Amino acid sequence: MKHSFPPIIEPSSRVLILGSLPGDESLRQQQYYAHPRNQFWRILAEVYAAPFPETYPDCVALVLQQRLALWDVIRHGERERSLDQAIRNATPNDFAWLFRTYPAVQALVFNGRKAHDLFERRVLQPQALNGIERLPRLLLPSTSPAATLPLAAKIERWRQITAFQTHTDGSR
Repeated sequence: MKHSFPPIIEPSSRVLILGSLPGDESLRQQQYYAHPRNQFWRILAEVYAAPFPETYPDCVALVLQQRLALWDVIRHGERERSLDQAIRNATPNDFAWLFRTYPAVQALVFNGRKAHDLFERRVLQPQALNGIERLPRLLLPSTSPAATLPLAAKIERWRQITAFQTHTDGSR
């Protein structure tokens, strides 16, 4: 059984980026997107024209400075290795709690198809989230090394997040 981390979020966070479930290297290091070949931090730095974060606290600061938040759709589940396709017996995180506690979240971004599909099937369908199902959602390519889209194409697609933020938050 593998477990997700607490969210990286603060009251000013406006956009929640959702992954599926931490991979083995992330679990070992207790850090989001810790696998050295995962391109998440590189993509985020490129999108926001920020220096590449050298330490995990720098990574967290980058997320929070941009009024983003990170979490995973799955609270715990079984998975051999780190492949999303291998997730079984998944239990979702408590999104009702998250949206109650952090009402400033105005949009959802999915880091890959699996996170999106798990959210649709495991979170939205079984429970009512008091209007959360109407939040704007953006599906972006996975930053995982298993996703074969070239890095430049991923960065270009992930640039949509800035326009998405502007669209969902007029103060940007």
